[in-house]
Amino acid sequence: MQIQVTYVGTATVLLEIDGLRILTDPVFDPAGSSQLYQVRPNVEFGLYKEQAAALQPAELGPIDLVLLSHDDHYDNLDAAGRALLPHAKHVLTTETGSGRLQKQGATNVQGLAPWQSITLNTAQGLPLTMTAVPAQHGPVELLPIIGEVIGFVVEYPNFAHGPLYISGDTVLFAGINTIAERYAIGTAFVHVGAAQFAPTGPTLFTFDADQALQAAQLLKPRTLIPIHFDGWQHFSQGQAEIEQAFIDAPIQPHWLELGIVTALKV
Repeated sequence: MQIQVTYVGTATVLLEIDGLRILTDPVFDPAGSSQLYQVRPNVEFGLYKEQAAALQPAELGPIDLVLLSHDDHYDNLDAAGRALLPHAKHVLTTETGSGRLQKQGATNVQGLAPWQSITLNTAQGLPLTMTAVPAQHGPVELLPIIGEVIGFVVEYPNFAHGPLYISGDTVLFAGINTIAERYAIGTAFVHVGAAQFAPTGPTLFTFDADQALQAAQLLKPRTLIPIHFDGWQHFSQGQAEIEQAFIDAPIQPHWLELGIVTALKV
């Protein structure tokens, strides 16, 4: 079958699957916006946005479901993204994120633990199942500061080539092997960009190009779509570095054009 995919920017993607409209990690604030995080006394890092989203919420139309990998980092959920959440029918995110958002008045948010699933029906009356899968947003020793993140696997009877995988912000870790063991992935949306920050030097907080290649070798998707690599100061790699890492790989990255609806065979 075909689904409609629109890459809005960063990790924000609109998926249209048999009438069900799903948005990932909504980020819409203007270029030049930023947010600072203090991780300990005298140590802080900032997220600085350099490129505006290709589309704004009003241009997307109604949203049935938001898949939010985590709520507490500005490049995955910003002010405009938060304003959108109450207008979606359902929001799925981490258990800790759900608690925070519910305290802020969001009544449509459900938290999922890794391997927990929820099923919605499409307009065809067929079940679309979303399962939270593990993600690790940086080195283990920094996870208490970084916080909880999940990815998602989306299964549907009409997918001819296997489920969709949305990695969330993650580095390469044992959980990727487990996902590969449990699912024959058809299409993988991978958060890349080699996110780095001055206080932690070369430490990675998302896949770099080489880790994305290793993840692809484990997951063996039919289609691999890089996202989360453009428009922010903390992304240290972009399309050129990713293409170079995959130059001799049996699978080549499938690039989406910003703001353009793309028909994708799944």
